[in-house]
Amino acid sequence: MTVNTTKKVIEIKNLNLTFNRGTRKANHALKDISFDIYEGETFGLVGESGSGKTTVGRTLLKLYDKDIDTGELLFNGESIRDLKGKSLQQFRSEAQMIFQDPQASLNGRMRIKDIIAEGIDINGLAKSEEERTNRVEELLNLVGLNHDHLTRYPHEFSGGQRQRIGIARALAVKPKFIVADEPISALDVSIQAQVVNLMKDIQEQENLTYLFIAHDLSMVKYISDRIGVMHWGKLLEIGTADEVYNSPIHPYTKSLLSSIPAPDPISERQRTPIVYDASETETDGRDREMREFEPEHYVFATEYEYDEYKKTGHVEEWDKANQRV
Repeated sequence: MTVNTTKKVIEIKNLNLTFNRGTRKANHALKDISFDIYEGETFGLVGESGSGKTTVGRTLLKLYDKDIDTGELLFNGESIRDLKGKSLQQFRSEAQMIFQDPQASLNGRMRIKDIIAEGIDINGLAKSEEERTNRVEELLNLVGLNHDHLTRYPHEFSGGQRQRIGIARALAVKPKFIVADEPISALDVSIQAQVVNLMKDIQEQENLTYLFIAHDLSMVKYISDRIGVMHWGKLLEIGTADEVYNSPIHPYTKSLLSSIPAPDPISERQRTPIVYDASETETDGRDREMREFEPEHYVFATEYEYDEYKKTGHVEEWDKANQRV
């Protein structure tokens, strides 16, 4: 898909967020996060469980307003932090979410046509029952389902079909931006590619912008234009999918990539996982910031670390570590 790199749909600037602020259980979940998402692109966000990926996505949809300490959130150039009433409702019709668990995110007591039409009803997007039904049928066809599924219930569908229903529900209000929160992690491997390909096709047809959150770096590379790598609430590296995957800079990124199993048994036996020690690059008390290593490729580092990365050459180091040379 053609990405408009001149128009920023999402801008996050120096975002800090703390859960249970002021208590013994305070958790500084996001630490000085900054990145942009351009119109028509898929920005992939990866990292292990607890790294803050989902928190970023939910914060963008204004689900954690009270927990934000500092920072700016902009949607199409306008701040969304203080939106209320009709302005908030309008924003939430333009920004939607696809959830991780397709079964838990669907109301088991509602028929599919009512689940998908919920946003249509709330926003008054259909003038009649016929128009409502026609719109739901269009959405079902878009995600590969049909008229026969209208009156069924979620438990009558497979996991992949339920996720398609979740996608249809997100599209019902004609959004421009979608947060996909690990939308394939609960699905069988055989179904994951189908759902991702469906999302890519719909993105092309509807001119959507995605924040795609996942653990699986190989799948994120496939769907994403750019990738951000998170660990312990911090962004450690940002770059194009090819750069991050083929020429990683930060040790944590290398560690994540080295853990991806190789499909070939011989290569898998030769694969050498890299153990990441956060005390060397995150928790030693030294001041770090995002530095541009190459055009559009940034790494979280001190000035000394940045110079060392430049001096040693991250590509050669990565190839040697993974026995690619």
